[in-house]
Amino acid sequence: DRVSIFLVFATSFILHQGLAAIFDVTDYGAIGDGVTDDSQAFQQAWLDVCYDCENPTMNLPSEKLFLLSPILFQGPCNSTTINIQVLGNITAPQNITEWVGCENDSWLYFTGISGLIINGTGQINGQGATWWNISGRAHKVNGTCHKPTAMHFNFCNDLQLSGLNLVNSSRNHISINFSTGVNISNITITAPEDSPNTDGIDLSMSTTQVQIMNSTIQTGDDCISINTGCSDINITGISCGPGHGISVGSLGVNETFVTVENINVTNCTLQGTQNGVRIKTWQDGMGYARFINFENINLTNVRHPIIIDQFYCNGAHNCGVEPNAVQVSNVTYKDIFGTTPSKIAINMNCSDNCTACTSLVFEQINITTVLPEKQTLAACNNAHGQANSTLPPITCLLT
Repeated sequence: DRVSIFLVFATSFILHQGLAAIFDVTDYGAIGDGVTDDSQAFQQAWLDVCYDCENPTMNLPSEKLFLLSPILFQGPCNSTTINIQVLGNITAPQNITEWVGCENDSWLYFTGISGLIINGTGQINGQGATWWNISGRAHKVNGTCHKPTAMHFNFCNDLQLSGLNLVNSSRNHISINFSTGVNISNITITAPEDSPNTDGIDLSMSTTQVQIMNSTIQTGDDCISINTGCSDINITGISCGPGHGISVGSLGVNETFVTVENINVTNCTLQGTQNGVRIKTWQDGMGYARFINFENINLTNVRHPIIIDQFYCNGAHNCGVEPNAVQVSNVTYKDIFGTTPSKIAINMNCSDNCTACTSLVFEQINITTVLPEKQTLAACNNAHGQANSTLPPITCLLT
């Protein structure tokens, strides 16, 4: 009868809605022996995942090691949520000659995918050691790729990354551009302290509404780098070090106009890093970096604990004073404590032109030096603001 037909149809509809498809890469021919290139199998699996309409999952099973050449995961996809479950491990090619076809100088490149969720406990190994001795940040070898970023996300709104273990990228481990609504949690990123340009997480180009939390980052460059176009970024519970600390910038290279605002870095630990919390801008840049808050930061043996450097020029010297500079303002440092092997614990090296640092606030700072019988100092150049209860005393601020 009609009632029975309706019940059968309704039950079938509910069951269908409740069963999200799982696409296992081994069903598409992936071997997972660490020797066979599984890129083609991953590409075929991705086509089906992206075509599916109902919260599909691309599964990388455990106890496998998938060798992947540079690969593109292209959107848009039909489902509002796409899952990639990384239970097995992924490795990049060890021979530079095998690095061909990199999209946007990346190894694993995701673009135009909304609602992408990547989680799991698998290791993602960028095999960066083969690249680190090559001079230049983006050096190219015999027609192969430039030094690639391990995981690059471009136009990926509502992105979630959790539980991942990234090691030894040749350059940045994670780069995110033009994306809104990003959540990164409980990830581990590791590379040797002397590995060049191996930033942990790099945010830039209109990336907004980002949460990065409860993660461990140990690299040869910035643990987290926040670059032009970023706003509404919240970073909390990060263990950083070794590396170059947590940085805003560098900003304004090649006379560019930049904007960074509403950045909160809280409840983080930095150990053995070159820098603690840093803002770095190039001379002759334009725009602003403002409303930046560093709070409850624990430092252990950090060489440059608190630094604003408006004369940054990527390691070069005597770069000179230019007519313009990025305006740095409304920066708060609160409840920052720990140790440094240096005498200068706070260094505000602001621009000499009309765009000095303004509205700087220092509250409850206690940074001591591990140097015997020495005390820490603060240094300022054209820095305007106020300080309350700080060690070292900050008497060099302008009003």
